[in-house]
Amino acid sequence: MSLVDDTSPAIADVLQQVGQRLKRLRSQRHITLTGLATATGISKSTLSRLETGQRRPTLELLLALSQAYRMPLDDLVGAPELGDPRIRLKPGRVKGRTVIPLTRQPDGMQVWKIVIPTSKVSPEPRAHDGHEWIYVLSGHMRLVLGERDWLLRPGEVAEFDTHVPHWFGSTGEEPSEILSIFARPGERMNVRTPTPQT
Repeated sequence: MSLVDDTSPAIADVLQQVGQRLKRLRSQRHITLTGLATATGISKSTLSRLETGQRRPTLELLLALSQAYRMPLDDLVGAPELGDPRIRLKPGRVKGRTVIPLTRQPDGMQVWKIVIPTSKVSPEPRAHDGHEWIYVLSGHMRLVLGERDWLLRPGEVAEFDTHVPHWFGSTGEEPSEILSIFARPGERMNVRTPTPQT
């Protein structure tokens, strides 16, 4: 009895695309079939049939390729998420800050965890479309909003229209960690309550 239904549309699609993914990956890494055969112990003919879709990939073959390419198995085959709600956090650096995306959709509501290091910089307020919410997790954060200059402490929240020139950053005294939620026009969060029945 199989624990995985490999006839499901998502898995069938992944299996159909594996060969093309493997061939593209080998090409991008400038590895020959001979070189890959030596690294994996898989024959050249088997590797060739895998890449052309004439050979169905098995776990044993994919594990050997995953090890040779030094990449996770699900990345190697492009596995579907299958309802897994977890988000892979891939931190980036923006203007000296560590920015960790907490949402997947770049064109929808965006949420980040931002680590702001201690620094003394001059605020450079800017304005753009949208609406933003900031929640301070730790440390103290400086928020310049229009003509006002605020100090936000852990547990405090700021909400503002980003058409107003704004800037946030270090107080110069300590690092801080914040959650930032940004929505473009038309994506504002709404709370709906049931209409009372009469």
